[in-house]
Amino acid sequence: MEQRSQAESALGGAAYGMLFMLGLVMGVVGGFTQAMWHVGPVPFVGMIPGSAIGWLLALFVVCLGAGKLMGARLGVSVTGLGWLLVSMPFSLKLSQGDLVISGNPAGYVYLYGSMAAVIVAFFLTPSSNSGSWLLHGQQPRNPT
Repeated sequence: MEQRSQAESALGGAAYGMLFMLGLVMGVVGGFTQAMWHVGPVPFVGMIPGSAIGWLLALFVVCLGAGKLMGARLGVSVTGLGWLLVSMPFSLKLSQGDLVISGNPAGYVYLYGSMAAVIVAFFLTPSSNSGSWLLHGQQPRNPT
């Protein structure tokens, strides 16, 4: 394992900190705007939550990009964790009746779809040891 200098370590820590902050910001803005506009009416479906789908795709692209640019799945995890720490409290109903992400189709698409998007981005990102975490220690077969 190669040694990293203090400057490289600090730069890496700052990059992961910024990815966490990006996830927090995406959670706040997405939570308040996920039900902003709908597409429709579509026969047999009704109104399609367009902004929730847009935020789902944006979170997927940002998480996948973070993982690929950082060269590790930790980039996806840190960004997704920042989003999750904001979005989950937004979905809880307070005693006063306040609720940011409501239990309607837009809220469900935003919460569950975005969780699925983070998971898919995590598995599409190559692991840091440039091998599959599932096949760790296994040599790929050479088809001849």
